[in-house]
Amino acid sequence: MSIKKLDSSAFDKWVDGIVTEHKVYGIQARGDKFAFDELKSASALRLDYDVSITAPKVYFQPPHETLLRFGERGFESVTDTEPFVVFGVHPYDMVAITQMDEIFSDSNYDVHYMARREKATVVVCDVQNASENVFAGCMNTATVEEGFDLLVTKIDEGYLVEAKGEKGEVLLKGAADAPDADENSLKLREMVWEHNRKLLRRHELKVKPLDLPELLEKQMDHPVWEEKAALCFSCGSCNLVCPTCYCFNVKDEVSYTLKDGERVRVCDGCMLADFALVAGGHNFRKNKAERFRHRYYRKGKYLHDLHGQIACVGCGRCVSACVAKIANPVEIYNRLAEGK
Repeated sequence: MSIKKLDSSAFDKWVDGIVTEHKVYGIQARGDKFAFDELKSASALRLDYDVSITAPKVYFQPPHETLLRFGERGFESVTDTEPFVVFGVHPYDMVAITQMDEIFSDSNYDVHYMARREKATVVVCDVQNASENVFAGCMNTATVEEGFDLLVTKIDEGYLVEAKGEKGEVLLKGAADAPDADENSLKLREMVWEHNRKLLRRHELKVKPLDLPELLEKQMDHPVWEEKAALCFSCGSCNLVCPTCYCFNVKDEVSYTLKDGERVRVCDGCMLADFALVAGGHNFRKNKAERFRHRYYRKGKYLHDLHGQIACVGCGRCVSACVAKIANPVEIYNRLAEGK
């Protein structure tokens, strides 16, 4: 493990070197918002961003991807094998990626997801500015200690860059002449982490995250489900922006000749009206309240029962994306805890 200290000039030079040698998706400004896109130079990189519009999971779980191509001569599987770097991932999004790694590598190993994940180098950056709806501090995801290949932390007028593992060390070779982090720099980084654990709490959860499964176990019939669902448009925006939503649909797209085509995977969401629709026309969650409740149980209980993790990392994207203003997990969980 290496930790280098780079001033702003050296940092930009290092990033420009990475961009020259690798395909890089970095966080950049889009008007007054921020999004990940192919990075061409260090000058476009915005590590001071508050939150990205969509999570960086799109580089591991594309909204639309080809799984295989078929034709008269048979079929061939399609996997992405091009190496790439994702630069500027916030800690809470790194926690989400780590959760997806476990899910997609579990009993039903997903070769398409894992092929991309194994080729990726993930550069995490500690948060510099809190978004208006973030509550990662309440979910213990304001900082991260594992999963990443490189961790960048802004201190004073420069940066600390920590490499973990071979892929991180490869990128950090471009800053080999930079001095190693000294004791004072490491203390400053600890102060950043402590500050962020307090800063990233724009909504205050009144229960501990690991208490959520037991809380939800007792609240299947709470009136909040019907109350909030009555305002829901079933648009699925909360699903689309969530870094830990991974549901998908698979369909075959056949060419007009009917001789060849593709099998594709597209993202899906449990808040959509037809998500639980099956052959014969039966819908297991036709009622909006059932779908609304399911989303919170999936985040706070079902994934914990399977993998021991709460599937909400506190990014706050769902709060911002919901036009009906009913998708705030903190508000829902606090209501359940209060018994009101």
